[in-house]
Amino acid sequence: MSDPSATSSAATAEEVERAWQDNTLAQVLYHDWEAGSYDEKWSISFDERCTSIVRDRFMRVLRSGLRPGESAPYRRVLEIGAGTGFFSLNLRLAGLVEEVSVSDLSPGMVQAAQRNAERLGFTVEGSVAAAESLPYPDECFDLVVGHAVLHHIPDVEAALAEVLRVLAPGGRFVIAGEPTTIGNWYARHLGRLTWETATRVTRLPPLRRRWAREQEELDESSRAAALEAVVDLHTFDPADLAATARRAGAGDVGTATEELVSAFVGWPVRTFEYAVNPERLGFGWARFAYGTWVRLMKLDSALARVVPQRFFYNVGITGTKPRR
Repeated sequence: MSDPSATSSAATAEEVERAWQDNTLAQVLYHDWEAGSYDEKWSISFDERCTSIVRDRFMRVLRSGLRPGESAPYRRVLEIGAGTGFFSLNLRLAGLVEEVSVSDLSPGMVQAAQRNAERLGFTVEGSVAAAESLPYPDECFDLVVGHAVLHHIPDVEAALAEVLRVLAPGGRFVIAGEPTTIGNWYARHLGRLTWETATRVTRLPPLRRRWAREQEELDESSRAAALEAVVDLHTFDPADLAATARRAGAGDVGTATEELVSAFVGWPVRTFEYAVNPERLGFGWARFAYGTWVRLMKLDSALARVVPQRFFYNVGITGTKPRR
């Protein structure tokens, strides 16, 4: 196993330059850079709010491929591309998994996940590894999970084959939060339009003093967005993603999608929050934004019965390792 305590030091200018040609290096630098502020950036917590989000997201994907008689909790679980542990740690808090291991290409993210687990009163085993070459023996997990990870992986089919290798026969994977091709297109356009509008309007003299965010912070966000474009490698058509999983050897494959109307609201809202002075947005704003998102997610659940999956923003996929 790789040592997660061996976190890389601050990136040098030379490393940043090389990262534009070396995607593995770009992934490590970007996610190490994000590790310290990732939970705050994406409003990640380990409480009933996020535990209920993760529980619902996991079950939505799981149900798309669930076998008769299969049920949680799953005892031995690995999260690939774990980040700060948002998915697996909240699954444990929800009582859906028991023994958690995490892996990530970024040492900083593995450390962050382990710190979060310690704050919650338990420990997780961690390894620094690419999803295509997991440092675990064959058939050692009952469940492999991931969240917003496949779109960072150069060879998705190879990664899914590796996931199946470490699963016990009959074991399952559940991976959620992947951008669809159509959803990514409208989300990016909405985000860009909101950013340009908000930053220009808050620079107008009547608003500048109270609403404008510091230029250094805007520049930092722009640099993060530029590097994010390098590390985001794929978008997915749900049917094509399911076919990829079957080619990798998975059975009981299912896909589930979420966020349609909620994405058309959520992306502008989140972009607006990064474009303006955060001191102007208090608890009332946070309650409004979150409450609106929750209500629209319920609408999206109803729309999922009639709207084709490819139009939603997020897709999740599940499958099993066939029994011998």
